[in-house]
Amino acid sequence: MDIGYARVDLDRERRQGLPEIVYGPGKQAGEIAGIVKVLLDRNDGPVLVTRVGPDTAGQVLAVVPGGRYDDAARLLVWRPALLLGFGVAVVTAGTADGPVAAEAAAVANALGLETTVIRDVGVAGIHRVLAEVERLREADCVIVVAGMEGALASVVGGLVETPVIAVPTSVGYGAALEGVTALLAMLTSCAAGITVVNIDSGFGAALAAYRLTRRRP
Repeated sequence: MDIGYARVDLDRERRQGLPEIVYGPGKQAGEIAGIVKVLLDRNDGPVLVTRVGPDTAGQVLAVVPGGRYDDAARLLVWRPALLLGFGVAVVTAGTADGPVAAEAAAVANALGLETTVIRDVGVAGIHRVLAEVERLREADCVIVVAGMEGALASVVGGLVETPVIAVPTSVGYGAALEGVTALLAMLTSCAAGITVVNIDSGFGAALAAYRLTRRRP
């Protein structure tokens, strides 16, 4: 649907099970509000806007009430989905990975996934992640959020049988290369079968987890 400044994909819900999700940066508050109105009117599922600052979020909610804003995740949500009975553990290597993990958890929850966040269990203190093994194994899927050398994804991948989705973050000093080092480490993990998404893409990890639910009985 062409609304002048955007062509809203109204058929995406039929094709993929979810309405189009709006990427907030680069859009004016009025443009975001206009797109959200169309999605709410013409689709039935949850409507999300990612990477939105608090000022823009406030302006959008003033025009399109009924949504909620998660400041930590920078996420706007209208009509969150009912829980699907699919549990996701979101695990961070360090506290600095928190904003990316918050996005992953909030998006997953808005899409109907039950989320548990396990914070600050990086491999520099390996006992921390080993102490959480039972909780990790209870989840239907684990999202691992890690910067620096990104080793936590391999460790978790070697401890659980369920799908592991790795999110490299831009956290780290010089040779961390703003997440490239973690990305390459996760892509070359010796724990076979790990899925890797883009740097800092908590959103992408949550969508990957959601897709795992689509053909479950």
